[in-house]
Amino acid sequence: MRYFSHLAGTPVDALFHRLPTEFSQESPPETLAMALGATLYSPAVRPRLAEDIVRCHAEGVMSMVGCLEDSIRDSEVEEAELNLADQLRRLARMAAGGPLVFVRVRNTDQIYRLADRLGDDLRILSGFVLPKFRPDESGQAGLKAVREVADGSDVPLYAMPVLETPEIAYVETRMPTLLAVRDMLDSNRDRVLAVRVGATDLSSIYALRRTAELTAWDVNVVAGILTDIVNVLARRGGKGYEVTGPVWEYFSGGERVLKPQLRVTPFEDHDPMLRTKLVRQSLDGLIREIVLDKANGMVGKTVIHPSHAAAVHALSVVSHEEYCDAKAIVEDYAGDGGGGVLRSVYMNKMNEVRPHLSWAERTLVRAEIFGVAAEGLGFVDFLDASVSREHVA
Repeated sequence: MRYFSHLAGTPVDALFHRLPTEFSQESPPETLAMALGATLYSPAVRPRLAEDIVRCHAEGVMSMVGCLEDSIRDSEVEEAELNLADQLRRLARMAAGGPLVFVRVRNTDQIYRLADRLGDDLRILSGFVLPKFRPDESGQAGLKAVREVADGSDVPLYAMPVLETPEIAYVETRMPTLLAVRDMLDSNRDRVLAVRVGATDLSSIYALRRTAELTAWDVNVVAGILTDIVNVLARRGGKGYEVTGPVWEYFSGGERVLKPQLRVTPFEDHDPMLRTKLVRQSLDGLIREIVLDKANGMVGKTVIHPSHAAAVHALSVVSHEEYCDAKAIVEDYAGDGGGGVLRSVYMNKMNEVRPHLSWAERTLVRAEIFGVAAEGLGFVDFLDASVSREHVA
């Protein structure tokens, strides 16, 4: 798999200073965690799920989740389990080289049942999403099930716990719960790929729902929860986990109260209708939320529509300026380890080697996965090249 390889007929080399590198299901977990990108969720009851996964991958989606939890009715669970197993068996015979496929389960037993039903076709999966994760017997059972199935099948399966319960939301229980979650994940580090956050569930605890014009970071009570999750679980220096951005749940616009959140200038040299189409579909709100996710230490994003992937991936490409700064910092530190201050290649900032080192190292990992933009190009260039006109029309 390689990001932006789906842009047939587009001079991709002209977009990049450094092309994205290939990765696979067998890549190291630290690579896969960064490579999740826009993770597209789809209900497990879909009758053509296998074909949907193949089609979405051809459009640039690199990770997908078949959902057995909140996206299906309670009365559909048995039907969904059977359908999902059938669809994954079909996918194992259709797909070659991606995407990364996960299953969001309701309970631990579903992990064992699905593994039994898939048999050798379990190889199509990269892991399981564990919703409403708690640092108790249920959380431990989910992690144990993933480990046992992985060890028994010799398939590199990972868990992605979702933090979205009242214990995480309520301020009086949040910190003890997060610390307990961290301890539990640390004891299973080799099986934990990334930590996901359930912004919709967290909002519902307070009877809230953000509009298409607001981001999760604009809803202060939710932003406080997300901040604490990053604070405890996303620490650098080999002690933390990648925390993925919250779901963006809008794919169609409505009546607007606030001004569009995309400046006109970056779009001037592109399709004159691109900005209009993005605003019409409320994707300007998505773009702003992605920017804030990144600024607050998150990577990737949960999405519910293929049209969202282009924005997530375009904003994941490392800019030429970021790359030059990161490379200079890492090389200087490796040279003598003495720290100090460097003047940016772009002559517009100082780079302090020690304080900026962890940022630089993480940026270079992202550069390997998503590539480095050619000098003078920005996210709009990648968005313009990537966006499906059918999805934003």
